[in-house]
Amino acid sequence: MRPAVRCVDQYTGGAEHAVMHLLYSRFFVKALHDMGVLDFDEPFLRLYNQGVILGEDHEKMSKSRGNLVNPDEVVGQLGADAVRCFLMFIGPWDQGGPWSDVGIIGTARWLNRVWDLVERDPSQLDPATLDPESVRQTQRVLHQTIRKCYNDLDQFKFNTAIAALMEFSNHLNRVWADSSVDPETWRQCVEHFLLLLAPMAPHFTEELWERKGLPYSIHQQSFPAWDEGLAANDMITLVVQVNGKVRDRLNVPADIDEAAAQAQALTSPRVQATPRVKRSPKQFMSLAAWSTWFSARTGRSHYELTAGASEM
Repeated sequence: MRPAVRCVDQYTGGAEHAVMHLLYSRFFVKALHDMGVLDFDEPFLRLYNQGVILGEDHEKMSKSRGNLVNPDEVVGQLGADAVRCFLMFIGPWDQGGPWSDVGIIGTARWLNRVWDLVERDPSQLDPATLDPESVRQTQRVLHQTIRKCYNDLDQFKFNTAIAALMEFSNHLNRVWADSSVDPETWRQCVEHFLLLLAPMAPHFTEELWERKGLPYSIHQQSFPAWDEGLAANDMITLVVQVNGKVRDRLNVPADIDEAAAQAQALTSPRVQATPRVKRSPKQFMSLAAWSTWFSARTGRSHYELTAGASEM
């Protein structure tokens, strides 16, 4: 019986591999397919090329330019995960970016701050200063960060995933300083933070996970799930467009219905000043685009009430 063989889900390599590894693998797979050995004729479902890391002078690294960086030396000084996170943070993965001695120091310092944050004892939080609204906001930020990291990692957007974790760590530092959350919320946030960071800083997070006394290994745990209800904002920005031009931005409750949104848009002095709306407000009220409204109701942070040019 022929063993089950299938193509690779994801191939990641530089564009220079197009005439080396990629060419060879495609040739052999296509040949085996023509021979009847394989039932597929492409070795990879998806190709994604990473960018090039340039020197600090924004030029391609080379001995002649004298801008080479020895990664082994940097790893020895700052650790492998600091290098990994820096390379993922400097820009989109498919574009790369310039090396920066200052930038990688900043990444290493952030990881040091994360270490300090994770090592804090939640029993030190003062119950007398517990703020239910702060707990609610912290849960919201947690679930928004989980959703952001999941979607970004799925699309190789490592830089924005790390940026979201930096924002989350800043939020945790603020609520710790205020002692405004309970120990259980703090523990939950810290554990989820490590799970979100683990794909990008595997050694760093494994060490902290073990120090917290959690089950071995962090890389055998499930990726956190988010709750859309907890991630939802209480208030959203209602963007009002008339004839393709933004006339106003209104802060409204997130659960506002279409009729209330239209009514609030019409009360805006800037919208009322628009000549066509001024002459026929009832017609304007009927022009909210259903598709835009539907997308907003399914999780986007903006509503747009748009009047078409032919109507205006």
